Amino acid sequence: MSEESKGERLDRELGELLQELRVILPGVQVLLAFLLTAPFQQRFASLTGSMRNAFFAAIVCATLATACLIAPSAHHRMRWRAGDKERLVRIGNKMTIVGTVFLAAAIVLALYVVTDVLFPTNLAVLTAVGALVVFGGLWYVVPMVGARDPQESRGASSRR
Repeated sequence: MSEESKGERLDRELGELLQELRVILPGVQVLLAFLLTAPFQQRFASLTGSMRNAFFAAIVCATLATACLIAPSAHHRMRWRAGDKERLVRIGNKMTIVGTVFLAAAIVLALYVVTDVLFPTNLAVLTAVGALVVFGGLWYVVPMVGARDPQESRGASSRR
């Protein structure tokens, strides 16, 4: 089996990145749509000031996640003929990681607000902390455990 060339590797990495974004984006868009429509529901008016702040923070985080996660596709479309796929992959990878951080924050905040409406505040806090641990562990800690290559642990693209 022959080694792939740098161009082939970059093509593969960019394709993998864009495919991953195709998986992530529908969930981000649904979350943002839900958050944007929730204030128009009757029960929203009963939220306390701190819950409104948490809800607003969730909307901001979901919006930033959407911007970061769509940006690599927009960059690809704007620069695909410039011949700088390495830059596209590098920046796209960083934006995707930052986007997932904002996505996790948006989900945790939205979960906190919804749980606080349904149950006592203590349970809402425990639920949010639990979700934060799950997202942090599954999305960031597990991928870094046992990383063989120091470059890998900085979020560099995988090698095959």
